[in-house]
Amino acid sequence: MKAVVYKGPFDVQVENVDDPKVESPLDVIVKITTANICGSDLHPYEGRVDFESGMVLGHENMGVVVEVGSGINRISV
Repeated sequence: MKAVVYKGPFDVQVENVDDPKVESPLDVIVKITTANICGSDLHPYEGRVDFESGMVLGHENMGVVVEVGSGINRISV
């Protein structure tokens, strides 16, 4: 899948990253259909907060549940 990856202040790149996997009973995998930039994404981009190089930006997303862990019982595919 593609992700916006932080490289440093004013430096982000769209890269192919590994698809997520259900690794614990409480994991939920969502296929992202829409992603947005939040104001808080600008803080590391502009160098105003420390952020580790290689981190994936973005948390304002919408999508479809495609897989759930065995401990999930109120969300279904």
